[in-house]
Amino acid sequence: MSATNAVSRRSRSMEAKQRRISEAAAELFDAEGFSAVTTQQISDRADVAAGTLFRYAASKSELLLMVYNSKLDEALREGLERAESVSDPVEAVVALVEPLVTRASESPENAATYQRELLFGSPSERFRLEGLAHVQAFEEALAARLVDSDRGRGVTDDHDAARVASSSVFAVVHLAIARLYTGAHRGHDLRDDLRHQIAQIVRGLAATREATGERRP
Repeated sequence: MSATNAVSRRSRSMEAKQRRISEAAAELFDAEGFSAVTTQQISDRADVAAGTLFRYAASKSELLLMVYNSKLDEALREGLERAESVSDPVEAVVALVEPLVTRASESPENAATYQRELLFGSPSERFRLEGLAHVQAFEEALAARLVDSDRGRGVTDDHDAARVASSSVFAVVHLAIARLYTGAHRGHDLRDDLRHQIAQIVRGLAATREATGERRP
């Protein structure tokens, strides 16, 4: 066997093991919740040794990041597709974030823990860095939707103001996801509150434009 073939075979074996580990972790987290699952259960389900598992993810938290990074990426893609056909800026942003909230509602504990690990996890964790890259892509997509384009569907010509507004939207979405788990603000509809918060941010951005004398072409 040539050296190239040996490397290719080893690479395929590593990819297969990571896929088994990711699938096993996803199944167990979905079935039992993050706090109830052990890394030993995941390694047993994936049919790999515990030591092998830790070569792919350094901790149970990193395993959750591995799994939920994919969910975040899927939600972003779905949101972008939904928002593409919506002309109203507020409704477009709502359409963009809705898949995130829907996925979080399916497993509030896992979603809240994922959010916590993204914000406060180890800065050296590979999957945290990948997750933060997804968050950046999400915020950039939001900002792009708020900026005027040739199609004239945005609310500002100020790219930096749109960037700040997109960070604000992500912040309220983050709190909404945490609220699914904590049960805060009982008696108030979470999605309705989120829609109003998004409207305040988007309309505030538009009002800032008007106050500073910006005008559409």
